[in-house]
Amino acid sequence: MAAMRADRLLSLLLLLQNRGRMTAPELAAELEVSVRTVYRDVEALGAAGVPVCADRGPEGGYRLVDGYRTRLTGLTDAEAGSLFLAGMPGPARDLGLGAVLASAQLKVQAALPAELAGQARRVQERFHLDAPAWFREADPVPCLEAVAAAVWEQRVLRIHYRRWRGEVHREVRPLGLVLKGGIWYLVALAEQAVRTYRVSRVLEMEETGEGFDRPAGFDLAAYWEESSRRMEAAVQQGVARVRLSPRGRRLLPMQFGAAGARALESAGAPDGDGWVEVELPVETEAVAVGDLLRLGAEAEVLGPPELRRAVARTVAELAGRYGEP
Repeated sequence: MAAMRADRLLSLLLLLQNRGRMTAPELAAELEVSVRTVYRDVEALGAAGVPVCADRGPEGGYRLVDGYRTRLTGLTDAEAGSLFLAGMPGPARDLGLGAVLASAQLKVQAALPAELAGQARRVQERFHLDAPAWFREADPVPCLEAVAAAVWEQRVLRIHYRRWRGEVHREVRPLGLVLKGGIWYLVALAEQAVRTYRVSRVLEMEETGEGFDRPAGFDLAAYWEESSRRMEAAVQQGVARVRLSPRGRRLLPMQFGAAGARALESAGAPDGDGWVEVELPVETEAVAVGDLLRLGAEAEVLGPPELRRAVARTVAELAGRYGEP
């Protein structure tokens, strides 16, 4: 408890140094404590010789005496390690590093010259990264913090994992965590191969108490990039020839992302009604039918013939289901 209070006192001191005058409620919100606790902490700083002034009135608050600066800004190991998550407070909280990251950022700001500190604050005020996709809640990942600890400390895990084809039990050596589109993935060595696991599908997890050595030269970013390329190549199993209305041309990049934008770049010339033909990479037939029907009446599938027939069957079934009795 004493260590926790010492950290909080240092955070309070750095907040006043970095931001100037702050009210007790503002400090309480930043430190996630009560206003009464802030009053006690300010008294403790004063008793320790830190010149904290209390200004009364509507513009009042706590501030440090002009010219006072602390140099107690050394980063702990955990704080230094958390800095790579700067700008991503949500993922930092998921990993159990929210408070550590906030403390690290305060210390870095306090160590900067006034001009650079002001520029850092302006960047923070003007740019924000929100990792999850629109209209989709983040996966529940109750074991994420424990998985992250095993990654950091190189400890072997036994996991009970839910795959599309059923549940399995695996002993894995966790090498890293990746956040992609708001979804956490564990990259781990299992059965003599590096594999990827979606953390939200880990049903149970236990530590074996056994450590392991990371493969020499393993590069998490390079592995993820190559794995993503392989996955994209595996799921794109064909090319659809599609006719698009003017509105369909606007919808295509929204529904198909970069693949849709590239298809439009190589589209033929518009006909008299403004429709164009494009060639669009698609996944399996079942997935392609669903994806293409999202374009509604603004698109017509011209080929391959089997895909056109599959779309026609689905449209006929929908018409029968929703048609008037």
